[in-house]
Amino acid sequence: MEKSSFIDYIRIFCRSGHGGAGSRHFMRTKFNPKAGPDGGNGGRGGHIILKGNKQLWTLLHLRYYKNVIASDGEGGDKNNCTGADGRDITIQVPLGTVARDEETGKLEAEILEDGQEVIWLRAGRGGLGNANFATATNQAPEYAQPGEPGIESWKTLELKVLADVGLVGFPNAGKSTLLSVITAAKPKIADYAFTTLTPQLGIVEYRDGKSFCIADLPGIIEGAAEGKGLGHRFLRHIERNAALLFVIPADSNNHTKEFEILLNELKEFNPEMLQKDFLIAISKSDMLDHELKKAIINELPKNIPHIFISSITSQGMSELKDLLWQTLNKKPE
Repeated sequence: MEKSSFIDYIRIFCRSGHGGAGSRHFMRTKFNPKAGPDGGNGGRGGHIILKGNKQLWTLLHLRYYKNVIASDGEGGDKNNCTGADGRDITIQVPLGTVARDEETGKLEAEILEDGQEVIWLRAGRGGLGNANFATATNQAPEYAQPGEPGIESWKTLELKVLADVGLVGFPNAGKSTLLSVITAAKPKIADYAFTTLTPQLGIVEYRDGKSFCIADLPGIIEGAAEGKGLGHRFLRHIERNAALLFVIPADSNNHTKEFEILLNELKEFNPEMLQKDFLIAISKSDMLDHELKKAIINELPKNIPHIFISSITSQGMSELKDLLWQTLNKKPE
Protein backbone atom coordinates (compact mmCIF):
# COMPACT_ATOMS: atom_id res chain seq x y z
CA MET A 1 0.00 0.00 0.00
CA GLU A 2 2.86 2.35 0.84
CA LYS A 3 4.48 1.82 -2.56
CA SER A 4 1.35 2.62 -4.52
CA SER A 5 0.29 5.69 -2.56
CA PHE A 6 3.53 7.67 -2.88
CA ILE A 7 4.67 8.29 -6.45
CA ASP A 8 7.69 10.56 -6.85
CA TYR A 9 8.62 9.95 -10.51
CA ILE A 10 6.41 10.09 -13.59
CA ARG A 11 7.19 9.72 -17.30
CA ILE A 12 4.65 11.32 -19.67
CA PHE A 13 4.29 12.17 -23.35
CA CYS A 14 3.44 15.83 -23.96
CA ARG A 15 2.41 17.76 -27.04
CA SER A 16 1.49 21.43 -27.09
CA GLY A 17 -1.08 22.64 -29.61
CA HIS A 18 -0.32 23.63 -33.21
CA GLY A 19 -1.09 27.18 -34.24
CA GLY A 20 -4.04 27.75 -36.56
CA ALA A 21 -3.43 28.77 -40.17
CA GLY A 22 -4.01 32.32 -41.34
CA SER A 23 -6.93 32.88 -43.71
CA ARG A 24 -6.47 33.71 -47.40
CA HIS A 25 -9.74 35.49 -48.05
CA PHE A 26 -10.87 38.49 -50.10
CA MET A 27 -13.73 40.79 -49.20
CA ARG A 28 -16.55 40.96 -51.73
CA THR A 29 -19.35 43.51 -51.36
CA LYS A 30 -22.36 44.26 -53.53
CA PHE A 31 -20.77 47.26 -55.13
CA ASN A 32 -17.12 46.23 -54.87
CA PRO A 33 -16.38 42.59 -55.65
CA LYS A 34 -12.66 43.28 -55.21
CA ALA A 35 -12.65 45.10 -51.89
CA GLY A 36 -9.31 43.61 -50.90
CA PRO A 37 -7.90 40.95 -48.54
CA ASP A 38 -9.58 40.41 -45.19
CA GLY A 39 -8.14 37.07 -44.06
CA GLY A 40 -7.74 36.89 -40.27
CA ASN A 41 -4.92 35.38 -38.23
CA GLY A 42 -4.90 31.87 -36.84
CA GLY A 43 -5.15 31.32 -33.07
CA ARG A 44 -2.23 29.97 -31.08
CA GLY A 45 -2.28 26.39 -29.86
CA GLY A 46 -2.77 25.37 -26.25
CA HIS A 47 0.17 25.61 -23.84
CA ILE A 48 1.02 22.88 -21.33
CA ILE A 49 1.43 24.58 -17.96
CA LEU A 50 2.76 23.35 -14.61
CA LYS A 51 1.15 24.81 -11.49
CA GLY A 52 2.23 24.36 -7.87
CA ASN A 53 -0.36 23.05 -5.43
CA LYS A 54 0.55 22.87 -1.74
CA GLN A 55 -2.32 20.44 -1.11
CA LEU A 56 -0.53 17.74 -3.13
CA TRP A 57 2.24 15.60 -1.63
CA THR A 58 2.78 13.05 -4.40
CA LEU A 59 2.54 12.58 -8.18
CA LEU A 60 0.03 9.77 -7.70
CA HIS A 61 -2.77 11.66 -9.50
CA LEU A 62 -0.64 11.63 -12.69
CA ARG A 63 0.09 7.90 -12.59
CA TYR A 64 -2.35 7.03 -15.39
CA TYR A 65 -2.20 10.43 -17.11
CA LYS A 66 0.40 9.31 -19.65
CA ASN A 67 -0.52 11.45 -22.67
CA VAL A 68 -0.92 15.19 -22.27
CA ILE A 69 -2.04 16.67 -25.59
CA ALA A 70 -3.20 20.28 -25.84
CA SER A 71 -5.70 21.34 -28.51
CA ASP A 72 -4.73 23.18 -31.69
CA GLY A 73 -5.59 26.77 -32.48
CA GLU A 74 -8.35 27.43 -34.98
CA GLY A 75 -7.69 28.95 -38.39
CA GLY A 76 -8.38 32.60 -39.19
CA ASP A 77 -11.58 33.60 -40.97
CA LYS A 78 -12.94 36.32 -43.23
CA ASN A 79 -13.64 39.86 -42.06
CA ASN A 80 -10.24 39.85 -40.28
CA CYS A 81 -11.52 37.41 -37.64
CA THR A 82 -8.79 35.77 -35.58
CA GLY A 83 -9.17 32.06 -34.86
CA ALA A 84 -9.75 30.89 -31.31
CA ASP A 85 -6.72 29.86 -29.27
CA GLY A 86 -6.29 26.22 -28.31
CA ARG A 87 -7.26 25.31 -24.74
CA ASP A 88 -4.32 25.30 -22.33
CA ILE A 89 -3.72 22.23 -20.17
CA THR A 90 -2.64 22.91 -16.58
CA ILE A 91 -0.94 20.09 -14.69
CA GLN A 92 -1.19 20.46 -10.90
CA VAL A 93 1.99 19.28 -9.15
CA PRO A 94 3.23 19.28 -5.53
CA LEU A 95 5.85 21.78 -4.39
CA GLY A 96 9.36 20.51 -5.03
CA THR A 97 8.56 19.07 -8.48
CA VAL A 98 11.30 19.17 -11.11
CA ALA A 99 10.45 18.85 -14.82
CA ARG A 100 13.01 17.51 -17.29
CA ASP A 101 13.28 16.46 -20.91
CA GLU A 102 13.70 12.69 -20.91
CA GLU A 103 16.10 12.51 -23.84
CA THR A 104 18.52 15.28 -22.83
CA GLY A 105 17.94 15.31 -19.06
CA LYS A 106 17.79 19.12 -19.23
CA LEU A 107 16.07 20.87 -16.31
CA GLU A 108 13.10 22.74 -17.79
CA ALA A 109 11.07 23.85 -14.78
CA GLU A 110 11.11 23.78 -10.98
CA ILE A 111 7.98 24.36 -8.90
CA LEU A 112 8.66 25.67 -5.40
CA GLU A 113 5.70 27.92 -4.51
CA ASP A 114 1.95 27.44 -4.20
CA GLY A 115 0.18 28.87 -7.24
CA GLN A 116 3.42 29.22 -9.23
CA GLU A 117 2.76 28.70 -12.95
CA VAL A 118 5.34 27.83 -15.59
CA ILE A 119 4.62 27.33 -19.28
CA TRP A 120 6.32 23.97 -19.75
CA LEU A 121 5.65 23.38 -23.45
CA ARG A 122 4.90 26.52 -25.39
CA ALA A 123 2.30 26.22 -28.14
CA GLY A 124 2.81 27.05 -31.80
CA ARG A 125 1.86 30.59 -32.85
CA GLY A 126 -1.02 31.16 -35.23
CA GLY A 127 -0.22 32.13 -38.82
CA LEU A 128 -0.90 35.61 -40.22
CA GLY A 129 -3.82 36.09 -42.60
CA ASN A 130 -3.33 37.60 -46.04
CA ALA A 131 -4.61 41.00 -44.83
CA ASN A 132 -1.25 41.43 -43.08
CA PHE A 133 0.67 41.19 -46.34
CA ALA A 134 -1.17 43.84 -48.37
CA THR A 135 1.11 46.63 -49.55
CA ALA A 136 0.88 49.52 -51.98
CA THR A 137 2.48 47.39 -54.67
CA ASN A 138 0.73 44.14 -53.76
CA GLN A 139 -2.84 44.94 -52.83
CA ALA A 140 -4.18 41.42 -53.30
CA PRO A 141 -1.74 38.92 -51.69
CA GLU A 142 -2.72 35.35 -52.46
CA TYR A 143 -0.89 33.85 -49.51
CA ALA A 144 -1.15 33.51 -45.73
CA GLN A 145 1.03 31.89 -43.11
CA PRO A 146 0.47 28.37 -41.81
CA GLY A 147 0.44 27.99 -38.04
CA GLU A 148 3.60 26.96 -36.21
CA PRO A 149 3.76 23.36 -35.00
CA GLY A 150 3.58 22.58 -31.30
CA ILE A 151 6.29 20.80 -29.33
CA GLU A 152 6.09 17.10 -28.60
CA SER A 153 8.43 14.86 -26.62
CA TRP A 154 8.68 12.52 -23.65
CA LYS A 155 9.09 14.36 -20.36
CA THR A 156 9.69 13.41 -16.74
CA LEU A 157 8.35 14.87 -13.51
CA GLU A 158 10.37 14.18 -10.38
CA LEU A 159 9.36 15.08 -6.85
CA LYS A 160 11.99 16.16 -4.33
CA VAL A 161 10.51 16.46 -0.85
CA LEU A 162 10.52 19.97 0.61
CA ALA A 163 11.35 19.91 4.33
CA ASP A 164 13.40 22.05 6.68
CA VAL A 165 15.20 19.09 8.25
CA GLY A 166 15.96 15.70 6.76
CA LEU A 167 16.71 12.64 8.91
CA VAL A 168 19.67 10.73 7.49
CA GLY A 169 20.91 7.37 8.69
CA PHE A 170 21.25 3.66 8.07
CA PRO A 171 18.14 1.45 8.15
CA ASN A 172 16.95 0.84 11.72
CA ALA A 173 18.81 3.87 13.10
CA GLY A 174 15.62 5.02 14.85
CA LYS A 175 14.59 7.79 12.45
CA SER A 176 10.94 6.77 12.15
CA THR A 177 10.58 6.41 15.92
CA LEU A 178 12.11 9.86 16.40
CA LEU A 179 9.69 11.36 13.87
CA SER A 180 6.71 9.77 15.64
CA VAL A 181 7.81 11.23 18.99
CA ILE A 182 8.53 14.85 18.04
CA THR A 183 5.70 15.22 15.48
CA ALA A 184 2.17 13.91 14.99
CA ALA A 185 3.28 11.75 12.05
CA LYS A 186 2.61 8.01 12.21
CA PRO A 187 5.32 6.33 10.15
CA LYS A 188 5.60 2.57 9.82
CA ILE A 189 8.01 1.24 12.46
CA ALA A 190 9.46 -2.27 12.58
CA ASP A 191 12.76 -4.01 13.30
CA TYR A 192 13.94 -4.72 9.76
CA ALA A 193 15.77 -2.84 7.03
CA PHE A 194 13.92 -0.42 4.77
CA THR A 195 10.78 -0.17 6.88
CA THR A 196 10.51 3.33 5.45
CA LEU A 197 10.22 3.03 1.67
CA THR A 198 8.97 6.55 1.03
CA PRO A 199 9.58 9.93 2.71
CA GLN A 200 7.42 10.67 5.73
CA LEU A 201 6.78 14.30 6.70
CA GLY A 202 5.89 15.72 10.08
CA ILE A 203 5.52 19.18 11.63
CA VAL A 204 7.47 19.89 14.80
CA GLU A 205 5.56 22.26 17.10
CA TYR A 206 8.03 24.69 18.65
CA ARG A 207 7.55 27.50 21.16
CA ASP A 208 5.21 30.48 20.69
CA GLY A 209 3.26 28.83 17.87
CA LYS A 210 6.37 28.38 15.71
CA SER A 211 6.96 25.18 13.79
CA PHE A 212 9.19 23.54 11.20
CA CYS A 213 8.93 20.56 8.87
CA ILE A 214 11.00 17.41 9.29
CA ALA A 215 11.27 14.45 6.90
CA ASP A 216 12.04 10.83 7.70
CA LEU A 217 13.83 9.57 4.60
CA PRO A 218 14.52 5.97 3.57
CA GLY A 219 17.73 4.58 5.05
CA ILE A 220 21.04 4.87 3.22
CA ILE A 221 23.29 1.87 2.61
CA GLU A 222 26.88 1.94 1.44
CA GLY A 223 26.84 2.31 -2.35
CA ALA A 224 23.55 4.24 -2.44
CA ALA A 225 25.11 6.91 -4.67
CA GLU A 226 25.72 4.16 -7.25
CA GLY A 227 22.06 3.15 -7.10
CA LYS A 228 22.29 0.32 -4.55
CA GLY A 229 19.39 -0.23 -2.17
CA LEU A 230 16.90 2.61 -2.62
CA GLY A 231 19.79 4.60 -4.08
CA HIS A 232 18.96 7.67 -6.13
CA ARG A 233 15.28 7.38 -5.26
CA PHE A 234 16.24 8.30 -1.71
CA LEU A 235 19.17 10.65 -2.20
CA ARG A 236 17.37 13.14 -4.43
CA HIS A 237 14.96 13.98 -1.58
CA ILE A 238 17.85 15.18 0.60
CA GLU A 239 18.69 17.95 -1.87
CA ARG A 240 15.70 20.00 -0.72
CA ASN A 241 16.43 19.93 3.03
CA ALA A 242 17.97 23.01 4.63
CA ALA A 243 19.62 20.99 7.41
CA LEU A 244 20.45 17.30 7.82
CA LEU A 245 20.22 15.45 11.11
CA PHE A 246 22.40 12.33 11.01
CA VAL A 247 20.82 9.70 13.26
CA ILE A 248 23.40 7.18 14.51
CA PRO A 249 22.33 4.51 17.03
CA ALA A 250 24.19 4.24 20.32
CA ASP A 251 24.86 0.52 19.71
CA SER A 252 26.72 1.17 16.45
CA ASN A 253 30.08 -0.63 16.21
CA ASN A 254 31.84 2.50 14.95
CA HIS A 255 30.03 5.84 15.16
CA THR A 256 32.68 7.77 13.23
CA LYS A 257 32.83 5.27 10.39
CA GLU A 258 29.04 5.20 10.12
CA PHE A 259 28.95 9.01 9.86
CA GLU A 260 31.75 9.01 7.25
CA ILE A 261 29.93 6.44 5.09
CA LEU A 262 26.74 8.52 5.17
CA LEU A 263 28.69 11.68 4.36
CA ASN A 264 30.54 10.00 1.49
CA GLU A 265 27.30 8.80 -0.11
CA LEU A 266 25.97 12.36 -0.08
CA LYS A 267 29.22 13.65 -1.57
CA GLU A 268 29.24 11.03 -4.33
CA PHE A 269 25.66 11.83 -5.29
CA ASN A 270 25.95 15.63 -5.17
CA PRO A 271 28.99 17.45 -3.68
CA GLU A 272 26.82 20.56 -3.10
CA MET A 273 25.06 18.71 -0.28
CA LEU A 274 28.17 19.15 1.84
CA GLN A 275 27.30 22.86 2.09
CA LYS A 276 24.24 22.13 4.22
CA ASP A 277 24.09 22.39 8.00
CA PHE A 278 24.86 19.05 9.67
CA LEU A 279 23.90 17.82 13.13
CA ILE A 280 24.42 14.43 14.75
CA ALA A 281 21.92 12.72 17.04
CA ILE A 282 22.98 9.58 18.91
CA SER A 283 19.73 7.63 19.20
CA LYS A 284 18.83 4.92 21.72
CA SER A 285 20.97 6.76 24.30
CA ASP A 286 18.97 5.40 27.24
CA MET A 287 21.32 2.38 27.13
CA LEU A 288 24.43 4.56 27.67
CA ASP A 289 26.10 5.62 30.91
CA HIS A 290 28.27 8.70 31.37
CA GLU A 291 31.52 6.92 30.46
CA LEU A 292 30.14 5.51 27.22
CA LYS A 293 28.77 8.90 26.21
CA LYS A 294 32.15 10.47 26.84
CA ALA A 295 33.84 7.82 24.67
CA ILE A 296 31.39 8.44 21.82
CA ILE A 297 31.91 12.20 22.04
CA ASN A 298 35.63 11.65 21.56
CA GLU A 299 34.88 9.73 18.35
CA LEU A 300 32.59 12.31 16.77
CA PRO A 301 33.74 15.22 14.52
CA LYS A 302 34.50 18.25 16.66
CA ASN A 303 33.02 20.82 14.26
CA ILE A 304 29.52 19.29 14.05
CA PRO A 305 26.94 19.80 16.83
CA HIS A 306 25.84 16.57 18.48
CA ILE A 307 23.16 15.50 20.96
CA PHE A 308 22.20 12.31 22.78
CA ILE A 309 18.53 11.35 22.49
CA SER A 310 16.17 8.53 23.30
CA SER A 311 12.78 8.32 21.63
CA ILE A 312 11.63 5.77 24.21
CA THR A 313 12.35 7.88 27.30
CA SER A 314 12.08 11.29 25.53
CA GLN A 315 15.64 12.07 26.61
CA GLY A 316 17.02 15.14 24.85
CA MET A 317 13.85 15.88 22.85
CA SER A 318 13.44 19.49 24.03
CA GLU A 319 17.15 20.15 23.53
CA LEU A 320 16.95 18.62 20.03
CA LYS A 321 14.10 20.94 19.04
CA ASP A 322 16.09 23.93 20.33
CA LEU A 323 19.18 22.86 18.40
CA LEU A 324 17.25 22.35 15.16
CA TRP A 325 15.42 25.67 15.50
CA GLN A 326 18.66 27.55 16.18
CA THR A 327 20.31 25.90 13.18
CA LEU A 328 17.46 26.71 10.83
CA ASN A 329 17.25 30.34 11.97
CA LYS A 330 20.88 31.26 12.45
CA LYS A 331 22.09 34.38 10.69
CA PRO A 332 24.21 33.73 7.57
CA GLU A 333 27.90 34.34 8.03
